[in-house]
Amino acid sequence: MPSPSRPRVLGIDFGTTNTVVAMASENGAISTLSLPTARGVITAFRSVLAFHEGDRGQPVAEVGPWAIEDFLKHPAGTRLIQSFKTYAASARFDGTRIFNRTFLFEDLVATYFRHLWRHAGDTLDPRGLPTIVGRPVTFAGADPVDALAMRRYVNAFGRGAHYVYEPVAASLFFARGFNEDATVLVGDFGGGTSDFSITRFARDGDRMCATPLAHAGVACAGDSFDYQIISHAISPLLGMGGTYVSNGKTLTIPNHFYAALARWNQLALMKWSKDMRDLRELREQAEDRDALDRFVELLENDYSYALFRAVSAAKEALSSEESTHLTFRAGTIDIDRKITRRDFERWIAGELNEIRRTVDETLRRAALGDSDVDKIYLTGGSSFVPAVRAIFTERFGAARVHRGGEFESIAQGLALVGTEPDPAQWYVTGTGVA
Repeated sequence: MPSPSRPRVLGIDFGTTNTVVAMASENGAISTLSLPTARGVITAFRSVLAFHEGDRGQPVAEVGPWAIEDFLKHPAGTRLIQSFKTYAASARFDGTRIFNRTFLFEDLVATYFRHLWRHAGDTLDPRGLPTIVGRPVTFAGADPVDALAMRRYVNAFGRGAHYVYEPVAASLFFARGFNEDATVLVGDFGGGTSDFSITRFARDGDRMCATPLAHAGVACAGDSFDYQIISHAISPLLGMGGTYVSNGKTLTIPNHFYAALARWNQLALMKWSKDMRDLRELREQAEDRDALDRFVELLENDYSYALFRAVSAAKEALSSEESTHLTFRAGTIDIDRKITRRDFERWIAGELNEIRRTVDETLRRAALGDSDVDKIYLTGGSSFVPAVRAIFTERFGAARVHRGGEFESIAQGLALVGTEPDPAQWYVTGTGVA
């Protein structure tokens, strides 16, 4: 007997670092959007926007890898916006001025996807497709406002979209091949947040039913790990911890100048900020002016993406090697620092403890103990970090810990939700929209 026809569904995993789109066809088959780029065919598109000035001063946008190409070709005339998902829940962010236009958060998101669909061309026409969008359990940023983030999501994706917690979508992806009942803990380690869910999968006749038991999240993940590398290996060479002389007194350079390095997206904004003006003045009084010259050069010339690539490469290397060299060369800046995995794990100890506490909280909310969990599924780019995996292998045993589909699991899981007989049971209610 042929399988029943199912509606086409779009699953969108809009991530801090990467965005992935999956589709469910009428027969339930799941595929991931793949597009050719200068570096080959890819399925994970950088969550990046680049703007240059068009006719009459209006901004012209490009997205993903194409945005990065534009920026690298014309850095002086291009405004690069990275990791803008981290603005979603921030009441402090009320828009950014790009050339002659103000962009709200929802404008940035809508612009990103409008141009991604343009690149997809005949490969994908999203108009009229049921759309399911992933959202973190806890949004990133200081004092995140969940209702504000969801209002912005609705304005960006439209009132017809539905929302599912990202780790819940990953659990459905992982459970596709289950033949037996299981309680599954999912850890989704993205760029901005680490999110967890526990789901009970149980067979009912010829189908597997799923019951979500608990969710929890914490606003630290890949970007936080990157910042610790920058803080310890890069920032001291840019003047952090140095001194300057004012009115005959020797003072320490304020650390708040370096806070923007915690979020890639803030670097683009800092170039036009009061902090930048103050930094230029401060370097005239600095005892190590060369260090502040490097910092100013980094910001003035938009070298943030080159720094991003260097730090990411070092972090990736430490997932398989005991040590690596963080090499960053741009303009007159020339940095080469050896980093060991032991150094890195010491630097991120605070973030690892936050992850442990959030796992504890997820189990507490589900009223489960460690022995009640049958399988652990780790997904997302930061699940490659050995210290992150060790949290689970040491606690639950390596035999229960599984990985795979690190970059596509959420998007495909979102599309799978749309093929469920009752997809509404997975939707997050309360979007904050009247």
